[in-house]
Amino acid sequence: MTININLKRVVDDSYPIHIGPLPEITYEGKVAVLTNPKVAGLHLQTLLSRLKAKEVYIITIPDGEQYKNWESIEFVLERMFDHRLNRHSLLIAFGGGVIGDMGGFSASLYNRGIDFLQIPTTLLSQVDASVGGKTGINNRFGKNLIGAFHQPRAVYIDPAFLATLPSREFGAGVAEIVKMAVTFNAPFFEWLEQNDLREGDNLAYAIQKAVETKAGVVEKDEKEHGLRAALNYGHTFGHVIENETRYSTYLHGESVAIGMVMANDLACETGLMSREEAARIKAVLARYDLPLSYPIGDVERFYQAFFLDKKSADSTVTFILPKSIGSVEITDTVDANTVKKTLSKFAGRAS
Repeated sequence: MTININLKRVVDDSYPIHIGPLPEITYEGKVAVLTNPKVAGLHLQTLLSRLKAKEVYIITIPDGEQYKNWESIEFVLERMFDHRLNRHSLLIAFGGGVIGDMGGFSASLYNRGIDFLQIPTTLLSQVDASVGGKTGINNRFGKNLIGAFHQPRAVYIDPAFLATLPSREFGAGVAEIVKMAVTFNAPFFEWLEQNDLREGDNLAYAIQKAVETKAGVVEKDEKEHGLRAALNYGHTFGHVIENETRYSTYLHGESVAIGMVMANDLACETGLMSREEAARIKAVLARYDLPLSYPIGDVERFYQAFFLDKKSADSTVTFILPKSIGSVEITDTVDANTVKKTLSKFAGRAS
């Protein structure tokens, strides 16, 4: 005897991404704002002046990727219970990518899921992390290996928050912008070659183009079954670097920048990409003082860490390699010796 549970349904998780001055946000129920002390000190009053809600509670966690773990999630959830939030409450993730990832993950868990908003305050989170519903935390095996897809109800991107951004954080965000262009938008990359994002209205335009590019990919592949995996260009290498350095040496975007250089070298080794195009990408990244090399201490250990990547299978490693600027290939057929040849070029080399 077979009893079927019919759960076929159409779910509309569409949401707007507002780019511009932060508008007034009104909510009838309780609201919890998740942030960190640095962002709170700089921008919390701006948010609170625009937020109209029945009750507002502030939850702060330490700043840094090293705090993106279970302990922090438990702390956030306990504060939400302390404030007696319910299924009709709202969580606002107010900060960079770490806050956005943990805010979304906490919202996905609390009462089996409540609504949340993304209000990103770093360039990296505005152009990438806040869009697409990926949430999660790190553990000792790697980055973002625990998490869920939980789409926000809306994203509010106010470039004014970037006025207080340190230069390293700015560069880290630029790395993600370059990633978008290399993977899906050759004309945009050519524009990046010709324009400095620190001048005039160039940054606002770059944010818009990056968000449009990612939104288009997410619409086609929300749960990363194929096309969206291409946005992990640079991340396969970068995540290993972050884990090896315990998230204390490089910002996420800096690790991605190094990872893109490594991925480009591997693409050149396999004949997918020309050395000239790899040099063009490296030149754009170098303009923003991003690190472009990492001293690999143990090539074999670095290689084995690839197998913990979410895209990889039991016995194969999946790489995102550019075929040319504006086009990438997702492949699991690169042989180990070729990969290790690329890794060996970075063995013991400093930035």
